[in-house]
Amino acid sequence: MNKEKSKRLEGKMYYNKDSFLLQEHLSVQKKLYCYNRVRPDKLKKRTRILKKILGSFGSDICMEQPFLCDFGYNIFIGDHFYSNYNLIILDCNKVTIGNNCFIGPNVSIFTVNHSLDRKERIHDLEYAKPITIGDDVWIGGGAIINPGITIGDNVVIGSGSVVTTNIPSNSLAVGNPARVIRTLS
Repeated sequence: MNKEKSKRLEGKMYYNKDSFLLQEHLSVQKKLYCYNRVRPDKLKKRTRILKKILGSFGSDICMEQPFLCDFGYNIFIGDHFYSNYNLIILDCNKVTIGNNCFIGPNVSIFTVNHSLDRKERIHDLEYAKPITIGDDVWIGGGAIINPGITIGDNVVIGSGSVVTTNIPSNSLAVGNPARVIRTLS
């Protein structure tokens, strides 16, 4: 495995302008270009292209167009999944989404982050932390999920929320930063 890719998947600082990583990124961008321009009624064709982009996905999946990601192969989605328009997943590390999950429009899921140290930032160093989203989760429109977050099962994230800490199962979380405001049964 490429040295920078390996560091990235381990959550260590890596050089984001590495030629191997740039080539992988360009490859998926070409596939996304095709996916996002397929007619909406051509579901089989959309599914065929998604199979070339994502790491894996289960049955009954619908990703409205446009959909954007960094690499695609780090995204693993369970059964019965729906995402509305403008889903962005910056999958420099692994993103795992469980079964029966629904994502509203304009949601952003970011595994990647930049250093607070300006010297590291200007030298194109960054790091990525995995994100796990459990089963039976609904993420409202405009929400942002930050690097390294785990969202438990049976969770609702309110529209416009910014998730900066882990959210336990059976929770309704809202706000910026998102806070659990009640337990769900």
